[in-house]
Amino acid sequence: MLGRKIRNLALVGVAGLMLSFTSVGLAQNSFVSGPDSSKIRKALVMTTYYGVFDNLEYRVDGNTVILSGQVVKPTTKSEAAGRVKHVAGVSRVVNNIEVLPLSPNDNRIRAAEYRAIFGAAGLQRYGAGTNPSIHIIVNNGHVTLEGVVDREADRNFANIRANQVPGVFSVTNNLRVTRERR
Repeated sequence: MLGRKIRNLALVGVAGLMLSFTSVGLAQNSFVSGPDSSKIRKALVMTTYYGVFDNLEYRVDGNTVILSGQVVKPTTKSEAAGRVKHVAGVSRVVNNIEVLPLSPNDNRIRAAEYRAIFGAAGLQRYGAGTNPSIHIIVNNGHVTLEGVVDREADRNFANIRANQVPGVFSVTNNLRVTRERR
């Protein structure tokens, strides 16, 4: 009789454990509702020809990722979409990335802007590494600065340097300041 009670208790215990594992598994599966934003960012940054003259942005809407921004090469646009498509949780990619027009004048402005901004004392650190903090977008003589800087003074200084390049029609400064140090 005692053996039978122990056996029944053991069966109840095993059944309880099985139910708890099943409910944990269901909770984990239902928790994964959409793609991980950091994995999408990593996929975009790892795009082969993504560089200082490109700007890639994204927005997540459920399981759909909407890509936007500007790139110099068409291959960067298609590769970015392909990389994001393989991120876990992404079911659809809307590729609204603009390929900038070919222009010798824009190429000259890109090189001059690069020298003006990253050649200035205090701004060189933003151009270091494979993914610089400041991105320079040139479209038909119009320059847009994208990215992040440490201080408002750096944001303003980059804007001044970008406006000094000959042949530039306008400069839009979209640089964001992370946290100002005190």
